Amino acid sequence: MKKLCFATNNRHKVAEVGQMLEGIYELLTLQDIGCHEELAEDQETLEGNSRQKAAYVWQQYQVSCFADDTGLEVEALGGAPGVYSARYAGPQRSDSDNIRLLLQNLAPHQNRNARFRTCITLMLDGQEHQFEGIVEGTISTAWKGDKGFGYDPVFTPHGHDRTFAEMTAAEKNAISHRGRAVQQLVAFLKAR
Repeated sequence: MKKLCFATNNRHKVAEVGQMLEGIYELLTLQDIGCHEELAEDQETLEGNSRQKAAYVWQQYQVSCFADDTGLEVEALGGAPGVYSARYAGPQRSDSDNIRLLLQNLAPHQNRNARFRTCITLMLDGQEHQFEGIVEGTISTAWKGDKGFGYDPVFTPHGHDRTFAEMTAAEKNAISHRGRAVQQLVAFLKAR
């Protein structure tokens, strides 16, 4: 089976995506290829960050890989936190701190529309390919559910009455931003 590295240190993402790639590629982690450094994410866009990480792994390790960057874009906050979603409340990258700050900043607003957007950059044998997944939804006023990670406890996708944190991994993967981007990635890899 061919091998493909997911250029992330986020074990939640590896587990989520690993289920979707099962049987197609053996998914390697950064640790599996000997990459122990923190990958830079200092671009101004999700596309730029995913490209930066994937290109680094390819250039340094010569391993086909993909990297993602995801942002929560809240309409009433002008698209914030966006590219800064993971460190919205500071460099400690705390999910609970980020959610608290989001709910605090959104409190005066009636408009709770938001979307999650994921950009994946695949470096396959040195060739770059990008995929994007988007899911529209709303931000709840209170935390609901204990599954998932990040902003999942406060994000309810349109057409559903549960937050991502109230869904099973399979339910979330079927409709999520990352799931949609990975589905495009998987379709591309299967067609090769």
